[in-house]
Amino acid sequence: MTPSYIILSVLVLVIFLFIYFIITGTWIKVVRNQKNKQNNSIVSDSTNDTAINDQRRDFLQLSSLTIGGLGVVTFMWPFVKSMNPAEDTLALGSTEVDISTISEGQSITVKWRGKPVFIRKRTQQEIDEAINIDIGLLPDPIEDSKRVQKPEWLVLVGVCTHLGCVPLGQKISDIKGDYNGWYCPCHGSHYDTSGRIRKGPAPENLSVPPYEFLNDMTIKIG
Repeated sequence: MTPSYIILSVLVLVIFLFIYFIITGTWIKVVRNQKNKQNNSIVSDSTNDTAINDQRRDFLQLSSLTIGGLGVVTFMWPFVKSMNPAEDTLALGSTEVDISTISEGQSITVKWRGKPVFIRKRTQQEIDEAINIDIGLLPDPIEDSKRVQKPEWLVLVGVCTHLGCVPLGQKISDIKGDYNGWYCPCHGSHYDTSGRIRKGPAPENLSVPPYEFLNDMTIKIG
């Protein structure tokens, strides 16, 4: 549910409650006038006419508010509903990936929300290379342990943070750059085995998408 959908839903609820309290107050006034009429058995003709006119006015107000409130809710509901993501959109919000067939040192690419996602099962050498560095020397410093949930599994959005190209490095035959990770051929950005920018114009590391391990063989991205 999107924030705009929640806000508009709350707005419709506030309008409905506002109209409800006005209608309730008007109805209480009508009932009170009727009770006063019953308690006052002797009144002048002019007073009776005034009471009847007041009741008619209250009834018209009550009817107008009721019809207007229903009209507002009916008019706004299609807009509220249209802001809620469609079922096919929600289905694209996450994807489950079988990682049981990925061997050590191998990478695969999957699609998530129209973007490539790199999943790599790192070797011990790649893990050591990601850990044994001086964090202070990195352009976008962050420890490897904060970018992975399990040391051997690295999950990244495969989009260069410079101009949005897809870096090389997924295939064994690809150029992996100076740091054995990924290399963007567009403008020469080099990423290490943790997906961190080490050299080139890219300002940030390859981003890590939200993901979780459903079990030892399945990752849910999104």
